[in-house]
Amino acid sequence: MNPPGLDLAALHRFFGERVPDYGGRLDAQLLAGGKSNLTYRLRDGVHDWVLRRPPLGTLTPSAHDMAREYRVVAALGPTRVPVAPAVLLCEDTTVLGVPFAVTAFVPGRVIQSAEDAARLGPDEQRQCGFELIDRLCQLHAVDPGSVGLDNFGRAQGYLERQIRRWMDQWERVHTRDVPEPVELAGRLRLGLPTRSDRSIVHGDYRLDNVILAPDRIEVAAIVDWEMCTLGDPLADLGLALVYWDPLTEPVLGVRHIRSSENFFPGAEELVARYSRQSGRALADLDFYVALGFFKLAVIAEGIYQRYCAGLTVGDGFATTGDAVLPLLRAGIERLST
Repeated sequence: MNPPGLDLAALHRFFGERVPDYGGRLDAQLLAGGKSNLTYRLRDGVHDWVLRRPPLGTLTPSAHDMAREYRVVAALGPTRVPVAPAVLLCEDTTVLGVPFAVTAFVPGRVIQSAEDAARLGPDEQRQCGFELIDRLCQLHAVDPGSVGLDNFGRAQGYLERQIRRWMDQWERVHTRDVPEPVELAGRLRLGLPTRSDRSIVHGDYRLDNVILAPDRIEVAAIVDWEMCTLGDPLADLGLALVYWDPLTEPVLGVRHIRSSENFFPGAEELVARYSRQSGRALADLDFYVALGFFKLAVIAEGIYQRYCAGLTVGDGFATTGDAVLPLLRAGIERLST
């Protein structure tokens, strides 16, 4: 049986032509947790892969670019940044109707919910938060030119484009007419930092977008690179801090890891860790956190729009729309102090 969004017969023919040592029989399983690109585990009895393809329905401009996602994973493969080994990119839409990318499957643990977090001991929870930040610093330390990504994006003007992009995106996907997006975008424009660094930016960095090793608190792979580009690294930190806030629980669709008693580091500790490890000044951090709230609010609205149109695959989408206004208002408050 074909999982939603896959044609196993077409994939079987494609793998037979393109994948060395293909086992000749393909099974697929939709992996839970993705709210945008669809992610599947593929097995042929010999190999174990992950396939990613764009979501169902109409795609927004510049989003869900499988070639960009694949290119950055392949480029980072030889570095110390932990990523899944790249296998192939298919841009021939006659196979599945959309481009798709395949990497090796990385075994390990994904901490998505409070229930997952409860399986970690107190020391493991603290180590987990710091490990997340340490790997982000490792990514931001990579010279894009050294891995062939010097032309991967335009770092100059990145922050202005982010504000414009997410405001334009809101206009495309909104299901309600409210003043908060315009107000927050205006405050962000007024608060633009005078100086912006340049690095590879993941674009959606959070705890459930990393795979932990099966037997220790160590990131085995950073995943979900669909929003990666060259830009200001502090945008990654700002969004990571937004995700660290239980306010994001309706977007994630599960109980937030910090929604009950826990021993994870607080946001202030994560900021101190990033500053110490990266050597970057964080005087404008409020701007980056507010930008993260804006971005996630618009993403949540887009997910909710697809859910209302019946174009989502999997569970956990019904509450997404509830997060939008609280996220926007949190961003406004962050720039009101």
